[in-house]
Amino acid sequence: MTLSPSAPLSSVDLSTRTIAYFSMEIALSPALPTYSGGLGMLAGDTLRSAADTAAPMVAISLVHRLGYFRQKLSSVGQQTESDVPWSPETTLPSANQIISLTMQGRPVLVRAWRFDVVGTTGHIIPVFLLDTDVEGNDPWDRRLTDHLYGGDTYYRLCQETVLGLGGIALLDALACKPKVYHMNEGHAALLAIGLLEDHLAGTPLKDATEADIEFVRQQCVFTTHTPVPAGHDQFGTDQMYQVLGHERGAAIDQFGCLHNGLMNMTYIALRFSRFVNGVAMQHGKVSQQMFPDYKVYSITNGVHAATWLSDQFQELLDEEIPHWRTDNQYFRSVYGIDPARIAAAHNKGKLRLFSTLAKRTKQHFNPNVLTLGFARRVATYKRASLLLHDPKRLVEIAEKIGGLQILYAGKAHPADNAGKGLIRDVFASATKLNSSALKIYYIENYDWELGGLLTQGVDVWVNTPRRPYEASGTSGMKAALNGVPSLSILDGWWIEGCAENTTGWAIEDGEDEAAEATSLYQKLEESIAPMYANPGAWSRMQQHCIAINGSFFNTHRMLAQYFENSYFPPTMVGATVNPVKRRRSTDPVTAEPALV
Repeated sequence: MTLSPSAPLSSVDLSTRTIAYFSMEIALSPALPTYSGGLGMLAGDTLRSAADTAAPMVAISLVHRLGYFRQKLSSVGQQTESDVPWSPETTLPSANQIISLTMQGRPVLVRAWRFDVVGTTGHIIPVFLLDTDVEGNDPWDRRLTDHLYGGDTYYRLCQETVLGLGGIALLDALACKPKVYHMNEGHAALLAIGLLEDHLAGTPLKDATEADIEFVRQQCVFTTHTPVPAGHDQFGTDQMYQVLGHERGAAIDQFGCLHNGLMNMTYIALRFSRFVNGVAMQHGKVSQQMFPDYKVYSITNGVHAATWLSDQFQELLDEEIPHWRTDNQYFRSVYGIDPARIAAAHNKGKLRLFSTLAKRTKQHFNPNVLTLGFARRVATYKRASLLLHDPKRLVEIAEKIGGLQILYAGKAHPADNAGKGLIRDVFASATKLNSSALKIYYIENYDWELGGLLTQGVDVWVNTPRRPYEASGTSGMKAALNGVPSLSILDGWWIEGCAENTTGWAIEDGEDEAAEATSLYQKLEESIAPMYANPGAWSRMQQHCIAINGSFFNTHRMLAQYFENSYFPPTMVGATVNPVKRRRSTDPVTAEPALV
């Protein structure tokens, strides 16, 4: 979806929006490079469900004029990157606001572009994309909102300052006063400092009391997405003071937001949030162990069904279960659909995937052969090569079951040399192992479109993370919606989604990678291949995937849980934060924050 720059802004009363959703990346449209992977996809799916269910939300992100990157792979799997430039001026309407933000000791002008996420009934979630490419800014500052996850730590801190402090300033300028501010990961944590400054109304930050901090806490909720230490942004105090200035930097130290001597965005978010959650049952437990001084709950991720279901499945469901778009619990009703029709719908998705790959890569795949899919961000803990751990065994299985096809896709971060090495390893294995029985192919430039084709078209979705580093994972959820079972390590969402031989298969935990690879091969040879050879049994499994996992692992359910448990829990019904700012210390009466 794109909008003409001359299109008028849709009429939305921002004063009625009670929830502000902040995320460094949001996947808004396949045409806009405003995301890198799972976090952005989750954010976009959340807002699409918010639009479908008429949620009173507004969202803040950055414009990312040069995107994340376009991946190019050489014949040996060497990844190179190039920018993905786009022009908001020719794509989106302006929000008609420019705010000024003080950082690095100078003012930085920030404007915003608006993208409307429109739900099935026409409800709109406005998303404001912040942009520092404004005339009058320092040339270096104008590049701050160019690259998603680009640059060094100084660049990243400046970006996160624009997101958090700039986002609060923009909402103020738009007369939007939400009751809840949702930090989707720690990148947006500085919004809490912006809220505290607003509340103090000119009183120095150093004079803030615990009551003032509690006032802000009552408005903030925080979702942490990773148990991997590198996923928690931290910055040196020298950068903190240089970017934020002495007053803000000293306040962050004073409020106990440093960790191991570093400014840690996760600890800022934890300190200023009344509700904190992980993104799956297991991830909530792992996060609780990581942050024992804070109560951490869990709300398991989901995906937006109408975005990820194939056209064939949408047509089938529209005919048989017409209310599925607004109420995903109706996916249970696929038990009333002949499994053969479900199998036929999936087969059309498989044919579409193979047809697209033939045009795009000149590679041809057999639709009658069992096809595995492995596609995700390439990081060492995700272990893309576990499937290839024992090449001889893999070839023997492929020959025994009448053929096997494995499709890989995924980008490594430009600075992740180990991740890039994994891609080269897969290429090297494919060169050695490809034969008439086994075909392995790595597809370059994994993106929204390719992710949809793969999750709709492969037969089995494979996931092999090293426990417990998979916070949730959502690609397998997209696959399940399309009748695709998973073969996965019991980590992240799969602990909740795996019903053995019903929705998929668990790779058993082992003492080392060899043991886990052995389990993978055993399940492939003894359970998956025999069932795939039995069309009736396979179609019933496809039915179970949609009915059991599709009806739960969706963002309609997830968002409802956020409303019930995070945004407006029963204990807060009738209790809203008083929006009146704190009186200045020179005023005759000191107004304490109160719940009314």
